[in-house]
Amino acid sequence: MPKDIDTTAAPSAPSSSQAQPLEGEVLPAAKELAPLPADHPADHLPANVRARRSRRWRWIAVAVLLAAGAAGGGIYWKYFRAPPWPTGIVFSNGRVEAEEIDIDAKFAERVAQLLVDEGDVVSPGQIVARMDIRDVQASLSRAEAQVLEAQETFNEAKANVSDTTAQLKLAKQEFDRTTALVARGFATYELLDQRQQALMSTTAALAAANNRAGEADRALDAAKFEVDLYKVNIADDTLVSPTVGRIQYRISNVGEVLPAGGKVFTMLDFTDVYMDVYLPTADAGRARVGDDARIVLDAFPKFVIPAHVSFIATQAQFTPKAVETKDERDKLMFRVKVRIDKSFLAPRIARIRTGLPGVAYVRVDSNTEWPASLRLTAAR
Repeated sequence: MPKDIDTTAAPSAPSSSQAQPLEGEVLPAAKELAPLPADHPADHLPANVRARRSRRWRWIAVAVLLAAGAAGGGIYWKYFRAPPWPTGIVFSNGRVEAEEIDIDAKFAERVAQLLVDEGDVVSPGQIVARMDIRDVQASLSRAEAQVLEAQETFNEAKANVSDTTAQLKLAKQEFDRTTALVARGFATYELLDQRQQALMSTTAALAAANNRAGEADRALDAAKFEVDLYKVNIADDTLVSPTVGRIQYRISNVGEVLPAGGKVFTMLDFTDVYMDVYLPTADAGRARVGDDARIVLDAFPKFVIPAHVSFIATQAQFTPKAVETKDERDKLMFRVKVRIDKSFLAPRIARIRTGLPGVAYVRVDSNTEWPASLRLTAAR
């Protein structure tokens, strides 16, 4: 006898033929659908349905991302895009440099004293070193003694001239008197000849006295010039800074005997600070001496330094290895010197640093406005 069927048993899992209809399909009648069990999740759909839904959501996400990217790009292009670089301004990079000045010994002498050291800022006329001048001082003393001797000789020569002049005056008076007496018959011609001979001798003596006085005067001048020369040499043995700058190298030490022209210090001239840059032919051909320029250092990217073009090479040359450029290394470039304005350097002497890399901008078209990032302000 057949067993009773348990009507409370759970229905079997739906087969693939019972898959959920897609959108647009006609749903079967409610009574034809098998009820889902209570523990069966609603998203347990057939694989092909889940794949279709996944692709649909994936395409929607891609479309949303594309739309958002396009909107963001449009906003950036409109509000945040950097303006195009003006064609009237060219640029290249380099390093800040300053002219080097050697402070040398004029004569072969011993270094007696060094008053500055490397890194010290010096002003024009500041004493930086002294040489041993004992031998020059002795020569100066001898020259001063020779001046006194020459002065005495000159004084004697002048006195001799005065005495001879008086003798000449007397000889002339006697000659004139004798001439009158001879005319009246009160004197002989022999006496007249004697007076004439005395007059001629005295005249010659006066000429000789004047010559000796002239020689003594010239000897006195020569002695004085020698004194002045030794004084100049002593002054030259006191080494001073020729301009404002910084001591770069100390080459000699106290006690060393240097040859004539031996170096004691090398200093940087802070009145001549510049940056050498290399421009291609197209840009260098448009630049002119005196063109306005700007320098921005890597260490101070927001600080704009006023400058101008002071030199443009007349011959092209290969780019040196020490200079970085965007062009190929084997391309011929023109060296352009961009000098920093002295009015900018004067109040900032202590802050000047050479060797710092940066970029120099040259305005080759005077009608071109400087970009906002390169404009000078009162604060700068």
